[in-house]
Amino acid sequence: VQLQASGGGLVRAGGSLRLSCAASGSIFRIDTMAWYRQAPGKQRDLVASITSDGDAAYADSVKGRFTISRDNATSTVYLQMNSLKPEDTAVYYCNARIRSTYYRGETYWGQGTQVTVSS
Repeated sequence: VQLQASGGGLVRAGGSLRLSCAASGSIFRIDTMAWYRQAPGKQRDLVASITSDGDAAYADSVKGRFTISRDNATSTVYLQMNSLKPEDTAVYYCNARIRSTYYRGETYWGQGTQVTVSS
């Protein structure tokens, strides 16, 4: 199983970016999918998560600006980021709990995509 993230880049403050992360491989079911971010010298923090039923949760710092969504048919999770701020600058990682069988599941990470917001 692999998670392939894309969509990062350089944007000015107030701008928008959309991140995508597609899962591939031997997949029976994907449970919760999420986005984390890690700024230089800081720990990796949860940004947003979404269950298989579509219930979403957000870090307080991104509420009202970011939207997480998923397409179960293509095993893809998205993060729409609006009103970006310089403090959103970080490497963004996708994360997913993926079952290869009904009883067997593991947590996987994508490779990370850089988001840089200039002031």
